Amino acid sequence: MTLDRYSVPDVGEGDVADEEFVVTDDVLVKVFALGPGGQLSTHEHESATNVFHVLEGTVTVIQEGDEAEIEAPGVVRHERGVAHGARNDTDEVVVFTASLCPLPS
Repeated sequence: MTLDRYSVPDVGEGDVADEEFVVTDDVLVKVFALGPGGQLSTHEHESATNVFHVLEGTVTVIQEGDEAEIEAPGVVRHERGVAHGARNDTDEVVVFTASLCPLPS
């Protein structure tokens, strides 16, 4: 068995970086790094559930217009069709994964 490890891209103020971590026929997992002030724009997935796993830092999660600060380790589920996004309101880099299942068509 091999355990994969994510790598955190070097991000600065306002930067957002992402990298595909796992891609199979039925799931996509991406790693996101948000520099201070970085933001993942609000969006939705009509045909997939999206789950954020906060790995490092504290991220402000936006869901249907509501906001909550989620500290690592933390998990947030976004049901299909629910508008969601994320923002880094801290002075540190925030790292989280986003898992989509089933894979959007």
